[in-house]
Amino acid sequence: MPRLAGVNRALPRGHLLRQDGAMETLSSKPAPVIIGGGIVGLCIAWHLARRGLKPLVLEAAKEGAAYTGNAGAISHGSVAPLAMPGVLAQVPKMLMDPAGALHIPARYWLRAMPWLLRFVASARREKVESAAVALSALLFSAPDRHREILAAEGASDLIREEGQMYLYRNEEQLAKDNASLALRQKHGLKVQKLVGPALRELEPEVSEDYQIGLYLPDHGSCVNPARLAAVVANGVRRMGGEIRTAEVQAILTEGKRVVGVRCAGEDIPADQVVLAAGAWSARLLAPLGLKVPLETQRGYHVMLPDAGVRVGRVLSPADRKVFISPMEDGLRVAGSVEIAGLDAPPTEARAMLLLDDLKKVFPKARTEGGKIWMGHRPCLPDSVPVMGPVSAWQGLYCAFGHGHLGLTGSAPTGALMGALVAGEKPNFDFAPFAAERFA
Repeated sequence: MPRLAGVNRALPRGHLLRQDGAMETLSSKPAPVIIGGGIVGLCIAWHLARRGLKPLVLEAAKEGAAYTGNAGAISHGSVAPLAMPGVLAQVPKMLMDPAGALHIPARYWLRAMPWLLRFVASARREKVESAAVALSALLFSAPDRHREILAAEGASDLIREEGQMYLYRNEEQLAKDNASLALRQKHGLKVQKLVGPALRELEPEVSEDYQIGLYLPDHGSCVNPARLAAVVANGVRRMGGEIRTAEVQAILTEGKRVVGVRCAGEDIPADQVVLAAGAWSARLLAPLGLKVPLETQRGYHVMLPDAGVRVGRVLSPADRKVFISPMEDGLRVAGSVEIAGLDAPPTEARAMLLLDDLKKVFPKARTEGGKIWMGHRPCLPDSVPVMGPVSAWQGLYCAFGHGHLGLTGSAPTGALMGALVAGEKPNFDFAPFAAERFA
């Protein structure tokens, strides 16, 4: 299995090692441009800045805005793709339920159909296994890579390591996840099954309706995703990088190489461009002849400043497909999948369903005063992100499509892409992540 290694080489100060083995002074190398200031783009920038390359990050929205609403789970064992045979069997029931975990508005069905067909095709056994291998190779180092960044920035308190727990009402419900669980365990997931009193010993306020808990002891969470984004961004600036609010309209090319990016009223020269624009990435690739089946899963959360219940770790009731996350500024309930495109306004009713989900797990929870958020999870039909160099265009790199694993995958992606763009040779196979795999 591919492994991340050799990323941080000891080099003479002010030099980097090119892929051909030659030394190059940092002053002779133009600053790389990163399109996208979400957590993936920021982590890449951090690793480049650490090497003295002074990256320029271009973000259309407020930095980190597309990222800060996630559930905060760091789930390096989540290597089972969404397109599992067992999941597919549940999809029709979800779609027929107006309050189900998956919703596609009627107006969007035709546009979503090509992606959905690819999604179904990805559920074949060989596709599922290859996706799990790729995700395992990327995610296995996530806890260490997050600790690496946060320790360097003096913010290790952002990570909690109390584990995570999946909740089930009974054995019948648990059996529906057997295939996914077995695949994850095959790739190293540690699981402890807790029944009845053992479950309530860890989470005493969980409803008696839930009798089984799958405890993941080596998983963790981030207690404030917004503060995490700010910490990484500050580190980029401290080490000489720049983060600028600007919407990239096009990637500029000459011949078969990139030469920069175009923003409103400005062309910015660059011989290295990293596309990390999340759900908007496909729009910038299409003019270059690369069609990537990228879809957005519109995810919601409700942030409650005082829910009045004790929650010791990230919890996920399997029947509702949501995450209940204790954070430093309250309790966050996040989840729901709505496939409705990038431009439609948020559906407030989808967010309010999360409060019903919370009450099923914690009947005594207070739900007043919650703040609603909606964001876009960039998803590919096989659940494997696009990452690495683009063979057709010299100097172009991609890092997008992490889906619901954007936080988990951000730090290892940053380490790998930082090494790659800097001209090093990380011991990692990028082929399963290539944009060209969809051609």
